[in-house]
Amino acid sequence: MASSSRMESDGDDEAEAEEEEVEHFDDFTLASSWERFISDIEAVCRQWMADGPKNLLKKDAREVSEDLYKVKSELKFSAKNYCMEYYFGNKNEGKVIDWNSTLHDLQLCFGVKEFLVIAPQSASGVVLDAPEASKLLSAVAIALSNCSCLWPAFVPVHVPSRKAYIGIQNMGTVFTRRFEADHIGSQVPVKLMHLEGLYELFVSKFAYSTLDFSMHLFKVHFTMKLTYRSLPHDDDVQGDDPNVTESEIDLGGDTHNRTQWDDDCPWSEWYSAEDPIKGFELVAIWSEKVVESSLEMAELENYSPHEAQNWILSPDMSSSLTDSSKGNRIGFASQLCLLLEALNMSFEAQFMEDFVSVENPGSDNLKSSLVIPPPTVIDRVLKELFHDGARFPDVAAAENKTARAIKGAPLESLFAQFCLHSLWFGNCNIRAIAVIWIEFVREVRWCWEESQPLPLMPTTGPIDLSTCLINQKLHMLAICIERKRQLNEDFQDCIGSQDHSSPQIEEDGLDEDSSSIMQTPGENFDGKRDSSPATSDDSQHSENSVSIVSTKSEDAEPTNLKPSDCIRRGSAGVAGPMMLLKSYQSMHAPFTQEAPLMTEDMHEERLHAVEAFGDSYNFSAQLEKEILASDMSAFKAANPDSVFEDFIRWHSPGDWESDDTKETGSSKSPAIEGSKADWPPQGRLSKRMSEHGNLWRKIWNDAPALPASEQKPVMDPNREGEKILHYLETVRPHQLLEQMVCTAFRASASTLNQTSYGGLKQMATKMDQLYITMTSALRPLQANPLSPGSETIEDIRRLCGVFEHVEKLLAIAASLHRKFLQAPRLSEAIFSDCCSFYFPRMGTSSSGDNAQKVKGV
Repeated sequence: MASSSRMESDGDDEAEAEEEEVEHFDDFTLASSWERFISDIEAVCRQWMADGPKNLLKKDAREVSEDLYKVKSELKFSAKNYCMEYYFGNKNEGKVIDWNSTLHDLQLCFGVKEFLVIAPQSASGVVLDAPEASKLLSAVAIALSNCSCLWPAFVPVHVPSRKAYIGIQNMGTVFTRRFEADHIGSQVPVKLMHLEGLYELFVSKFAYSTLDFSMHLFKVHFTMKLTYRSLPHDDDVQGDDPNVTESEIDLGGDTHNRTQWDDDCPWSEWYSAEDPIKGFELVAIWSEKVVESSLEMAELENYSPHEAQNWILSPDMSSSLTDSSKGNRIGFASQLCLLLEALNMSFEAQFMEDFVSVENPGSDNLKSSLVIPPPTVIDRVLKELFHDGARFPDVAAAENKTARAIKGAPLESLFAQFCLHSLWFGNCNIRAIAVIWIEFVREVRWCWEESQPLPLMPTTGPIDLSTCLINQKLHMLAICIERKRQLNEDFQDCIGSQDHSSPQIEEDGLDEDSSSIMQTPGENFDGKRDSSPATSDDSQHSENSVSIVSTKSEDAEPTNLKPSDCIRRGSAGVAGPMMLLKSYQSMHAPFTQEAPLMTEDMHEERLHAVEAFGDSYNFSAQLEKEILASDMSAFKAANPDSVFEDFIRWHSPGDWESDDTKETGSSKSPAIEGSKADWPPQGRLSKRMSEHGNLWRKIWNDAPALPASEQKPVMDPNREGEKILHYLETVRPHQLLEQMVCTAFRASASTLNQTSYGGLKQMATKMDQLYITMTSALRPLQANPLSPGSETIEDIRRLCGVFEHVEKLLAIAASLHRKFLQAPRLSEAIFSDCCSFYFPRMGTSSSGDNAQKVKGV
């Protein structure tokens, strides 16, 4: 049993051995792993040759530089992994014509257009063992020969810093071409630092040069590139340079030397930017030349760069342009991001005082994270805003034409300057903004109480409703301060004149009524004026009326006509050929008070009131009662014999319907209808004016005959000023921050827009596009109420990225313009290349997406 079982086990072992022999069958046509490695290389090369450059570009080819692409394949040999890369171009087939800084090292060394590089997949990426390098190169050469391919193949050797290669190329004949390149970075022999020594080294490498190679004639083809680098533009060195002339140093009467490149740039008032262009690099290129001796090489070494066939001029850009890490660069864009964070936090409190109040429960966390600058900084900011004697300039030309579409404040206005100061105050955190805003409102109130003009704000003109509400309020407050000051001056003048005129009045025996009859509009009267001359008959009528009243004795009995009803006062001139209905006299246009100024919220309140009460004509008249009564009083004073119908013909011609009995087909205009030839005018009031209980007629009956100069002002500056201050003191934090964001973006862009960068049209286009993008992104701030973390805030955060990109480009444009004042075409060419080359490196790819998202808001 034992022997039989042993025999069975022996049979099983033989069967397993036979199976193992079948499973491990070796193909002796591929005798070794090296030959299998050659076969793998050959298969990859045949596939690349079959595809060709066009198909490879459609597959997985990657762009290395301009017109240079590569594909790669991973191979394995002797437990090591290798990577074989095929470099090829898409155009300019044949040898390389242009030599520029984007070429591969092998292209620069050997002028090859397409080639293979095989290297180990290791940390160094080079072959450190010489036998291994030779074996790799032999394997590739055999594979290429089997494919009948003439591509040169290279293997990187030594250490990566030497950029050394060995290579081989089948020439299609019995000859082969070998390549060897090395790079010496230190301890370069003096002889090899000259072209003559390089020529001799090159010739000595030929195989048959064991004899005296000077006795043989060699024609060497070579190209040459010389690089010249300018000294870095050191601003501090420039400021200390004794050769700088006085005119270059003293630009504005200052005695200190210029120390920064951007001293005359508009942003230098707020921050100092690093010069984005550190210097320039000039590459002078000599195309292929043929040299037969070392003496010719020695002569070429003395060639001037002006004799080179091609120049490549490129700027040395600052690393801050491409480094987008947070906090790396200080500018308007970085501060606008901080202001946006403050807007996001502004919803946490109801009033600005809550962010600095000790009683606020959340103030402890704010105090620990958000720092407020010392009082000296606050005093300096307030002094610059209020006490430097700044006046309101005309900035219409300074701002972009699209800037008015952004609902902010103009650049040189008080609120815009406040917003710009806030950007740099305490890192623009919400607590710092709250502190500076509270102090700002206190200064505004001081100006109001002391009747001091608000700086940087106009004291005349209509309220610009296209600006933000706070700017409208400050504009109206400046007008109120000016009118309040004029009323105070008029009051003091009146008291002084009464003190000086009282003895004369007692001596002449004139009463107060007779003196008031002769009063005319004063110089400070702010009303509509017209220099139209009065007619002769009306002048005579006025003179007779004045003489009658002035000779009236105190004992005379009053007549039915009051003196105020007989004397024409406050007339701005004859109102064309129109005549009064009840007397044969020309109609006079009166001086009238201006309509009361209103801000946007006042207009909205009035509109809501009209909507609430419907389209009632009497209600609209009630809203306009004060100004309507003022106009009626002034009209009565200028036309003592006028009636209600006369006022309607002058004030609202559409409500006077003329009779057309003398004219067929159409009625005459009010001016022709009321001429002297057609007196008395024929017509009637419109239906709404002739209705019983019409409010206009009631106001007319109650209105006294007073010229505008003697009327109470329609707008009470004291009341309106206090209402504006109440708004400023109680404005909600998020409403304030929303207006600050819009104004800060507009003011920052307008500041940058003042930069002088020559005729760089691309930069001008970028600025125009920035304004359009800002208008689209900031529009929701003025249309819909925001909530913390809303999509609008995210859109504006992306807008900050677009703003930063344009700000960087503007710095490049300004720097180029200053360095090439005498060569504007050169600066345009360099700037165009900078836009193309640095565009993706400056965040444009993401910014472009941001711009698209922002435009879709």
